[in-house]
Amino acid sequence: MTKTRAYMDWNATAPLLPEAREAFLRVGLMEGNPSSVHREGRAVRAEIESARRRVAVALGAGPADVVFTSGATEAANLVLTPEFRMGRSALQFGTLYVSAIEHKAVFEGGRFARGDVVAVPVDRGGVVDLAALDAMLSAHDHSTGLPMVALMLANNETGVIQPVTQAARLVHAAGGVIVVDAVQASGRIAFDIATLDADFVIVSSHKIGGPKGAGALVARGEAMMPSALIQGGGQEKGHRSGTENAAAIAGFGAAAEVVVKDLDERAETVRKARDHIEARMREIAPELVIHGASGERLANTIFFSLPGLKSETGQIAFDLEGVALSAGSACSSGKVGESHVLKAMGLDPRMGALRISIGTSTTEQDIERTIAAFAKIVGRLTAPRAA
Repeated sequence: MTKTRAYMDWNATAPLLPEAREAFLRVGLMEGNPSSVHREGRAVRAEIESARRRVAVALGAGPADVVFTSGATEAANLVLTPEFRMGRSALQFGTLYVSAIEHKAVFEGGRFARGDVVAVPVDRGGVVDLAALDAMLSAHDHSTGLPMVALMLANNETGVIQPVTQAARLVHAAGGVIVVDAVQASGRIAFDIATLDADFVIVSSHKIGGPKGAGALVARGEAMMPSALIQGGGQEKGHRSGTENAAAIAGFGAAAEVVVKDLDERAETVRKARDHIEARMREIAPELVIHGASGERLANTIFFSLPGLKSETGQIAFDLEGVALSAGSACSSGKVGESHVLKAMGLDPRMGALRISIGTSTTEQDIERTIAAFAKIVGRLTAPRAA
């Protein structure tokens, strides 16, 4: 069957994996509440715990360290709070330091007061300034509480990979904790929570080919945990009350198991496709600017600008040509505006920028349709206007 459209927006949501679909449908048809003690309830609980083990293995964590949520945004709001518990003792954080390129779900600061959220600058390549972070941590006022740092592993717009392990050393030397948004990195680069030296990691189901509606906060041990965001029946050991979305969680677990297999080989295949797309685009428009291309970035992401092409205009033009791509974060859909990521990189935030993001099932047909659409759009931009 000939495809009529090309899906090139994997960073917004990845296509559902067959394994995840099977688990989602199977568990969705099961009777029973996972908190019930009867056979039906225990069967659903077993599916959730199986998924918990799979997610834990994928991140090098223990099953007890995985707290399921409705998605990454909820996980961020759960962990980004001044109020923690260390065993039975209260633990207070005074300031949240976030990189200037964080996803809005993190950049907003969760449950911290706005005045207690401080942005850490990045360089023109979109990489966090470790010297600036170190200076901020050295000047931190511990009388207000401990410092917390939030740093994404890979940026959702540029794909630029951040020096999380180096940042973690600075944070821990200052007596703080580091929260890592690994939503875009999951299933695309190899990592685990110990190698990152992270205290908490945030992941999302639908970014790795699982169903929408599930995510997780993964801790490096159970000793230190944030105060509950959602209270009620005490599910997830009291960290996140509410009946679990068992079907989505089961699909999440299935996807987590799949995406870590042959990861390096799959990433290299995707990288070759991305490099091919970029080369073709540069042939068509030599003035093309690809943001973050000077450093290490995800193998699947192209965040580009073309003089004269506005984000909203370009997004609509590609859509009309049968190509689905985005102008950055999908959470800002319908609100296309200035990119805070470009602004943080010292670039004019008014310049139009579009994001192509691909994956393992992106076809040659998808690529050719995208290149053809790009050529038509560039042609219209450069065509001489009638007097």
